[in-house]
Amino acid sequence: MKNTDKFLTGIVIAVVLLVGAAFAVALLRPKPVYQSEDAPEGVAHNYLLALQQGDYERAYGYLAPTVEGYPPSAEAFAENVHDYEWMFRLDEASITLVVESARVTGDRATVTVRETRFSQGGLFESSQSSDTFEMRLGHDVSVWRIIGSDAYWAYCWDDKEGCR
Repeated sequence: MKNTDKFLTGIVIAVVLLVGAAFAVALLRPKPVYQSEDAPEGVAHNYLLALQQGDYERAYGYLAPTVEGYPPSAEAFAENVHDYEWMFRLDEASITLVVESARVTGDRATVTVRETRFSQGGLFESSQSSDTFEMRLGHDVSVWRIIGSDAYWAYCWDDKEGCR
C-alpha cells in the first residue's frame, strides 16, 4: 500500500471517529429536568422548561393569579403564548436558558436568566450570542409564583384588560 493511500485511509478513519464522537456527545447529553419549587430559581427554571417543552398547563401554573392580565385558563395562556410567539422564542430550537442567580427580598425575588442563542451560517460558520433577562416572583402563602418577566412573557398580561 502506498503512503498516500495509508494517509487518506487515516484521514477517513479520523473523520468517522469525530462524527461518531459528536453523535455520542449529542445523544448522551442529559435531558433537562424539573427542579424543586421551594426556591424562586426552581420556579423560574420550571416555567421556562415547561414553555420549551410545550407543557403550557404546567407553565400556566407558575403564574401568580394576581398578575393584572392573568389569563383565565391554561387554554387562554397557551393561546397567548402562540399569539405572541416571538416573545417566547418558540420558533428557535437552538436556545439554551440557564438560571444564573436570584435575589430575594422578603416576599419578592428577582431571578436572572442567561439566554444563549446558537446560529449556523454555512458549513464552517457558526456563532452564539448571550443576553440576560430578569424574572420577578412573589411569595404567596407557601409558594413562589411569577409576577413579571422581561422575556418569555406576554406584555398584555401586565394590562388590566389582559390579552385580546
